[in-house]
Amino acid sequence: MLKVSENHRFLVTESGKPFFWLGDTAWELFHRLSREEADTYLEDRAKKGFTVIQAAALAEMDDLSGKNFYGHSALREKDPTQPDVQEGPHNDYWDHVDYIVAKANSLGLYIAFLPTWGDKWNKKWGVGPEIFTPANAEIYGRWLGERYRDAQVVWVLGGDRPVENDTHREIIRSMARGLRAADGGKHLISFHPPGGNGSAEWWQGEDWLDFNMRQNGHQAEFTGRYDQTRVDYDRVPIKPVFDAEPMYEDHPVGFKAKELGYSTASDVRRPLYWNLFSGAFGHTYGNHAIWQMFDPDRRQPANAPLMPWFEAIKQPGAGQMQHARNLLLSRPFLSRVPDDSVIVTGVNPNIMPGAGRSRFVATRDTEGTYAMIYAPVSRTFKVRMEVIKNPQIKAWWFNPRDGQATLLGMFKNEGEQEFTPPSPGEAQDWVLVLDDATKDYSTPGAQQFNQ
Repeated sequence: MLKVSENHRFLVTESGKPFFWLGDTAWELFHRLSREEADTYLEDRAKKGFTVIQAAALAEMDDLSGKNFYGHSALREKDPTQPDVQEGPHNDYWDHVDYIVAKANSLGLYIAFLPTWGDKWNKKWGVGPEIFTPANAEIYGRWLGERYRDAQVVWVLGGDRPVENDTHREIIRSMARGLRAADGGKHLISFHPPGGNGSAEWWQGEDWLDFNMRQNGHQAEFTGRYDQTRVDYDRVPIKPVFDAEPMYEDHPVGFKAKELGYSTASDVRRPLYWNLFSGAFGHTYGNHAIWQMFDPDRRQPANAPLMPWFEAIKQPGAGQMQHARNLLLSRPFLSRVPDDSVIVTGVNPNIMPGAGRSRFVATRDTEGTYAMIYAPVSRTFKVRMEVIKNPQIKAWWFNPRDGQATLLGMFKNEGEQEFTPPSPGEAQDWVLVLDDATKDYSTPGAQQFNQ
């Protein structure tokens, strides 16, 4: 099982090894796919280096009168205290959920398990209905906690809705209390917020909240969205933070397809490095067709996806996420901190090279053995070399598109040095890696990691 690291910045395994949360949003996984389809999806994600699958038991696209792929309902009479459990194996909704959770776990994947999508406790928009109260939320939480006590899951409350009153607050607290009582505290708990928000807004001081989730949302700009990851990183008490729902691949930018078009692989790579280098312990990818498991032969689409889910799993952005995981795990991970002061800003220290989609960000370790600078566009920039403690520095260019690294050479640790990425272009992003030359570090990103 997973736990929070001693410095409260990361997640680690029971043995203390760093756990890199590389998630995929598959919100409708339990509700819409057959077992064979779920196998195809999960096996693909495991091969691409993902470590977590985010899915909801009571799904957004289900008004609770609908059925899963096999015609089974989750609840009797839409009552959270009455999960629809039938006699015999493979005979009900929850048998199907059991199968998918077990399959994911067998592949080394954790399930970020949402007991319900948020419209079931705060409809706000969507299909609803609102069925939860503080009393039945705790009963439902206890039932889930007991059923999945020994599975590799992380509990995620919320589900894309704001906490707007005391009743909402007590529903969430009660569900957390039920889960924790039934699973004996074996699993971590967090909260999935609505777009542009973070769990810290409502729950930072709550003991049950083990780490913070953000939904920086489906926007392409750094300022006002992805810069908020650092804001949550700096909160007290210290809790790990990451972005559980950034810009999805093939998603209408800002939900405005006609005006702004659809996002591309470069649009999802930028938030990956922006978040990680701003202090996030991991990151979640999403694809607009996959979160809803869109199949044109079965169901109506939401917000005009470009292709079916079984084609979308091949999109390039998904395969490129693992390169960031391999890069960061190739260097000391649990001592890593965000530090944009590595980048020379000029007269105004609040202005980094580039703005909007062109924001540069940096990270380093506290021991001064390495630093990394993400250049989302191929423009010349300057770096303060003294961030590395050794007089000799080995420099590399790391390509986020293919995960390959090229040795740039050896440099003296003195003053400010100028670097120009090796290929021109506004969609040509690069990571500059600076190493203490005395350290026997491998080529950045060269090693493949398995949990």
